[in-house]
Amino acid sequence: MTITSIDIDQDELKEAKRLTGTTSNRETVDLALRTLIAVRRQPSAVERIIGRRFEPDQIDAPTITP
Repeated sequence: MTITSIDIDQDELKEAKRLTGTTSNRETVDLALRTLIAVRRQPSAVERIIGRRFEPDQIDAPTITP
């Protein structure tokens, strides 16, 4: 893990903590980074799902009753 010193707007950090329920600055920044990465990866994941081709037996698979 890298130690990095950055200037963060304290009002924005406070609001981010309130909205996320995090208690530490580090936890808040970690969550913000993970959220940004997930949001930016979503379009490519959706494109992969849309582009997937299914075999006929996968589309009309039988329903299993528990």
